[in-house]
Order: sequence, then C-alpha cells, then structure tokens
Amino acid sequence: MPLQSTLSGRNSNQVVNSQWDGKSFEQLRQECLQKGVLFEDPDFPAADSSLFFSQSVPVQIEWKRPREICENPKFIVGDANRTDICQGQLGDCWLLAAIASLTLKKEALARVVPHDQDFDHGYAGIFHFQFWQHNKWLDVVVDDRLPTVRNRLIMLHSASNDEFWSALLEKAYAKVNGSYESLKGGSTMEAMEDFTGGVGEMYETKSAPDNLFTIMKKALDRGSMMGCSIDDDEAQLSGSNMSGFFDLYFYLFVQISSSAESEAKTSTGLVKGHAYSITGLEEVNFRGQKVKLIRIRNPWGQVEWNGRWSDKIKDLHYYDIKEECMYIYIQCTQKKQFSNIRMEFEDFKRNYDKVEICNMSPDALDDTTKRHWEVNVFEGNWIRGSTAGGCRNYIDTFWTNPQFRLQLKDADDDDDVCSVVIALMQKNRRKLRKEGLDLETIGFAVYEAPDEEDQVGKDFFRYHPSKARSRTYINMREVSERFTLPPGKYLLVPTTFQPHHEADFLIRIFSEKKAEAIEMGTNVDADLPEVNKSLIIRAVKISGYLEIRRSSATLASPPSSALNKSYLEPPLPSAPEDETEEEKDLRRLFEQLAGSDKAICVRELQEMLNGVLSRRREIKFDGLSLSTCHSIINLMDVDNTGQMEFQEFKVFWDKMKKWIMLFLSFDTDRSGKMSSYELRTALKAAGMNLNNQLLQLIGLRFADDNYDIDFDDYLTCIVRLENMFRVFQALDEHNRGRVRMNIMQFLLLSMNV
Repeated sequence: MPLQSTLSGRNSNQVVNSQWDGKSFEQLRQECLQKGVLFEDPDFPAADSSLFFSQSVPVQIEWKRPREICENPKFIVGDANRTDICQGQLGDCWLLAAIASLTLKKEALARVVPHDQDFDHGYAGIFHFQFWQHNKWLDVVVDDRLPTVRNRLIMLHSASNDEFWSALLEKAYAKVNGSYESLKGGSTMEAMEDFTGGVGEMYETKSAPDNLFTIMKKALDRGSMMGCSIDDDEAQLSGSNMSGFFDLYFYLFVQISSSAESEAKTSTGLVKGHAYSITGLEEVNFRGQKVKLIRIRNPWGQVEWNGRWSDKIKDLHYYDIKEECMYIYIQCTQKKQFSNIRMEFEDFKRNYDKVEICNMSPDALDDTTKRHWEVNVFEGNWIRGSTAGGCRNYIDTFWTNPQFRLQLKDADDDDDVCSVVIALMQKNRRKLRKEGLDLETIGFAVYEAPDEEDQVGKDFFRYHPSKARSRTYINMREVSERFTLPPGKYLLVPTTFQPHHEADFLIRIFSEKKAEAIEMGTNVDADLPEVNKSLIIRAVKISGYLEIRRSSATLASPPSSALNKSYLEPPLPSAPEDETEEEKDLRRLFEQLAGSDKAICVRELQEMLNGVLSRRREIKFDGLSLSTCHSIINLMDVDNTGQMEFQEFKVFWDKMKKWIMLFLSFDTDRSGKMSSYELRTALKAAGMNLNNQLLQLIGLRFADDNYDIDFDDYLTCIVRLENMFRVFQALDEHNRGRVRMNIMQFLLLSMNV
C-alpha cells in the first residue's frame, strides 16, 4: 500500500542521510580528518558523468577545490544574500531565482545551507546541504571539487571570488537530480519546494480570482514565501533555453555585462523577467476609504517603482494609516538600497503578470507563525496494466487509477466553505532523464464521494461529473490548484493524461482546517464460503497443531477457531447415478487417464483439462501450463497425495465453470483474453478483494504487452490466490488478519502454493 502520513501542527523532522553507505556528514568528515585526506565523493565523482548525460563539452574541464582557485576561500562571507549568486553556463536561472528568494528567509536558508562548515577548522573537503524530497528531508554531502575552465568556475558562483556556498549548493542539488545537465530548464517554484517542503501555487494576475488579495494575505499569515514577476519573452528565451555547455566558448572570450545593466525596464521603473519577493499586504484607511496595499522587494537591482504610493516618508503624515502598519510600509522609503516597493493592489495586478506562492508545511515554520496549514500526504504510483488508467477520456481504464477519499468537516473561520490546496507531484523525473524518460503529463479530478465504497467503479465515473479538477493536464513536475468546497466527502483521482504511462507520484492536500484523508482500495480480504478440507489440513499441519491421518483424510481435533462459518466444508459431489451427462463424460475421460489407482497426477490433469477446454471455441489459449496444473492439485488435493481423485476433480470442475464464465464476461471483444485493468472486478466477483499494490504486481506478472491476460495466466492467478487466501484464513485463529510462522512454516506454505 502506498505510504500515508499526516502532518498537523508541529512535527519532528527526521533527516535522512543520502549517501549510499548511510554515513552522516559528520561521520564522513571525521573519517577524513583521522586519515588526513580530503573527501572524494564516490556517489558524485569529479567526472564527465556528473556534468552531462546527452552531450560532450568542447573544452577541457578541470575539477578544482576552492583552495586551488584562490588563496583564502570562505564558505560564506558575511551573510548569504542575493549578491552572492551569479549564473554560470547552465540554463538553471530558475534555480538562481529560488536561491535569491531563499536568502530573504533566513530560517529556511539556515536549514538548506547549514553553517557548521568552513574552510578553516575541521576542513576535510566535504560539505553538506539539506533538501526536501518527496515527503522527507535529505542531508546531501558533496566534496568541494568544482568544474572550472582556466581556473574560473563555470557553473553558479558568487560575485566574490573567495566565497563558495552558492557553487557548492548547486553541486549538491545537481547530485540529487543526477547531474548538472539535469538542472537545465525548470521553474522557480520547483526549487522553492525543494528548499522548504512547501506546496506551490501560481496565479496569472490578469485572470486571477476575485479574492486574490485574501489568498495572498492568508498565505503571508501562514509564513508562505511569495514572489511575482513581469513577463519578458526575450529574457525567458535566453534564460531557460541556453545551449548549456557549448556556451563555454562564449564564456571564455566575452565578458558579459552585469544583469542590472541589461535588465529590461517598464515605464514605471519595474524590471521584466526577474523574480520579486512579496513581503507585506494590508488594508488601510486612506482619506476615508479602504485601500489595499502590497509591499514588494526587488532583489535584482536598484530600479524602483515610480507610480502611486512611491512618496517619501515626509509625505506619510497625510495618510491615516493605523500604527501597526506603519513599520511595514514606511521602512521601504528610508534607504533606497532596500529596493522595497509599495503600491496599491490594483496597480500591482496591472503591472505584474504572475504571482507564485510557496505554502509552507507546518514542520517548516516556527512558533511565531500566526496559523498553520493542516496537511495530508500520500505516496503512490501508476503502473501499466493495473493503476495507470489515464484521464477521464479513457473511461474504461480511468476508474483503475489510485483513489483517495477526502472528508472536509469544518468550514474556514471567515466563510461557510473549506479552502483546500491539492498538489500532485511526479517523482524523480529529472534523475530519470538520463534513461530517456521525461516529465509525464499529469492532472487530477475531484468528485463527490459515494458512501461506504472501498473502490469506485467505472459506472460511477460514467454518470457523475467532477466537482473540481486541475485546470489542465501539463508536463510539469507538479500540478496544484486551490479550491473552495462545501464541507463533505470527496473522491480525489490523480492520473497521467494517457493510460499505460508509469510514474511515481506524491499527492499533498493542504487545508485551513483539519481534514481526514485515506487511500481507497486498500482492503485485502476474501469471501470464500466453500472450502475443501485439504487447505485446512495443510494449514494446520504447517502450524504444528496436529498430524494428518492419511488413511481417512480427516482432522484430529483441529482448533475450534480454525473452523468458523467461513470454513465450512463443501457439499459432497453428486452420486454416480445422479450425475449429469457432462459429469458422466468427465468420469469416462478421468477413468481412462487415471488407471488402476483411480487418481490423476499433474501431467494427467494437464492432458485432461487441455482436452476438455480445447472443445470450447470461445476460449483461445495454447494450453494450460504444468505450473497452473500444479496449483490446481495443491488447491484440491484433500489427502496430500499429490494426486486428484474424481470426487475432488468434480468439486474443482464446479469452480472451473464459474471461473470460465467470469473470464468470458470480461472478454468483451471476444479475443480470448481479459484486460488486466478488469482483473480487479473479476477477482472481486470471485470473492477476492486486492489492494493496488497486489494488483500492480499481478499485472506486471501476468499481463502481456497489450495489457491483456490469457486464460492460462488468469486461471493460474485465481487458483493461487484462492489457495493462499484459504491457507491464511485457516492459520488466522482469531480472524485478526495476521498470523505468525517460522521459516520452516513459511517455506512449506510457499512451496505448496
């Protein structure tokens, strides 16, 4: 079952060591100090494989340590800030912008960039950083060998030649994602989430919801990080689509002017194509009217807003601003280098194009934050043939996607609806680029949930529209949307756009009030009222409760709990004189094969079943395998002789006819095969409920390249499942859903299945 965790209020943060041997930064550093050597990272070596995976570099790259680049290197000079960061020859300006925003939130920065490291005391050529990755924090260690050309850093670096925290941070982030090349192209929000563990939202100001100011104000109250930007097509073209390593020629011989000199400016003094930080919102009284104000910080240069509300502090005595707002809006006018801007919210929407909000999870906030989000987190996957059902356009498979039930009980404090942010993230896609896998196109839909159903079937989605959904399916790492929904029960279905596309995902649900969320389809049970004695005999023998009386094939005082109503013996087969014509034909064939011992072995069973089934034109198969026939013998062999008598075979044949009818009912195109996506329903009709994890394993084991299962594999699957369910039920004395067994018992059970 996919892992579920719920975060509410303040939770402890466990940090996972990412090194292959599990050693921590401090352990590795101490080992190097004791040996008198500098650390060399085996997981991310100073080699071309760490730089790129799809192209070669036209110049000679040298990996050098900071002490080989300058005389007195420093990890951080003063405080880490925006001016410490300069983009190198890689298309990761999105990462640079995220780091710049991170420097404005010192608590978050201190976690990502621990300050317990330097080039002085305790230096061993090893550094570490912490990143949030899929619901856990990773402590990532790197050595300090950095790629250079002619003794100059070619990737992200500090404006100061002796400062290296930003270059080492980029290297650690490249390690997490597989290589430097994997960082080409991305969004600022992606990196911000990895720096904070938050959930991102993006709004177009020209088409934003009417309550955008309220959304942003609540986000600040919850400690969210917010940014805004003005579109600049030329900047986007040159920034996110750089040719990467081939620009090194240009780098070597051309001195690029500073970003401040090349920035595109609007007529009101704002900078295009760069990230601003939003640091304050408030509604104030101005000349008898309510005015919504916003404060913005420009970390990129000294250009300043020259529109309304850009007055100096001496003019503020004309404004009736309440005292607690004074600090927020006045400090930006005291010194120009603060690069702070205040403006009316309507002016903000007219001048800026995008707003990005990184909602912080409770474990990333301190106790001074006014309010915390309530968070539910699930991990899961889409597997072809079982849970990769695609979007609702593919109604025959859509219902097989993972499903999650969300119950919203309490409305927001200031409304009668519930605010919820749903974020669907696909995992590890940057790292998988080297294998030729890129981002999948993903999205999700929300439905009103029916009562008391473990897994909603195809018909529900055929006749019920969604109540909310992601705005579009898109090939981004994460798709997130904010909704306002009435209190109630909802069904969340995350999907890829097309079926059969595999990926791992993480889904996070942020709500203002506590919400309950569970994954559907997680029950594993079986309703099998008819059981033969062989399973009880075999199970009890494995448990060591009794000995088998082979002569009579009966039980000797079995534990009473092993024979409750779920384990009633099947009705005796009909007497020979009462047999139907079908049964008489089976008896004649059986006796021909059985010989004098009146029992058939596994090969004789194979011959008999293949002979009988080959007469049925609606079943197309190449014959039952010997493995399938072994499973049938194990299921029906009452006296543990390894053979089947005719009475045992007759009981099996009754089961076989039901299984054939089930198979044919799901072979809708009469191809002689069943869709693997329909296997859940077929097994449920046979009395067996499986969760997504088991269905995924079965699909991978039995489905062909077209996601179909032929009759032989279908029969093998259903026989083995019934065998395992019956043995487990017999061993489960107290009907608690769990049993104890030693290694011998486990091996006996496994070999008998």
